[in-house]
Amino acid sequence: MTRVAAIDCGTNSIRLLVADADPSTGEFVELDRRMEIVRLGQGVDRTGRLAPEALERTFAACRQYAAVIKEHGAQRLRFVATSASRDAENRDDFVRGVLEILGVEPEVISGDQEAEFSFTGATKELAGRDHLAEPYLVVDIGGGSTEFVVGDDHVRAARSVDIGCVRMTERHLVHDGVVTDPPTDAQVAAIRADIDAALDLAEESVPLTGAATLVGLAGTVTTVAAIALGLDAYDSEAIHHSRISFEQVQEITGRLLGSTHAERAAMGAMHPGRVDVITSGALILLAVMERTGAREVVVSEHDILDGIGWSIA
Repeated sequence: MTRVAAIDCGTNSIRLLVADADPSTGEFVELDRRMEIVRLGQGVDRTGRLAPEALERTFAACRQYAAVIKEHGAQRLRFVATSASRDAENRDDFVRGVLEILGVEPEVISGDQEAEFSFTGATKELAGRDHLAEPYLVVDIGGGSTEFVVGDDHVRAARSVDIGCVRMTERHLVHDGVVTDPPTDAQVAAIRADIDAALDLAEESVPLTGAATLVGLAGTVTTVAAIALGLDAYDSEAIHHSRISFEQVQEITGRLLGSTHAERAAMGAMHPGRVDVITSGALILLAVMERTGAREVVVSEHDILDGIGWSIA
């Protein structure tokens, strides 16, 4: 067994996984998994730069993670950075800060690499489970981008497109620093237009209608699942491998579209950092299910983070 530490730094959150892994047997024992909402991608879509306060929030989380990694005695560490740091002009400031704190450089990976890791993490344990048929279509809805990956025992096709819950919220719902609450019909139509255009792009590379099982990853999907399950608090075990119907996603998206900030914040399973962006994320999930024709989404708590862990085991 090799003790590995994996960090996934996205547009909205930064997450850590420490696990013991044995590639020869496929055994993967999770020791610690945690997440902080740091909103690294704050304003990147508008300014092209990482904001100083966003960098400091991210570095503060890195300091916490450095202590956890040391406590567990992880032998290998890999830090992967995704959409926000790919897009930013000043990403060198980000790289230097992470190197100083954790001793490794963040790998600013491509969308295709991101898709590979997501697929591995999400599907490695699905084979033969609950009659879930291959091929799988894995959809990872992030803060700045969404990855589409189709495959069976390995990736057949992948595409990353620039729609995410933070990017769509900042582009269409924020005016003078304030999120429109609830959004207007015109704002929702603009978000849907961006999503539909991005799905057209994704479909150029990935067959969106040919998969037998739709697998959904990341905070938007798990939060929608928690609401669908009626959870009073976030419960990872209950959410992992839950199956949420198209009708449930449709109903929850409608409820979120008509809700206020206070009403969303009062939902027991809602992380405070997702209150303003969950509506845009739910619109992406709903549009994906409409386009693919999927009658349900299988929700996975295992995703790019687990794929990163396997890559260094």
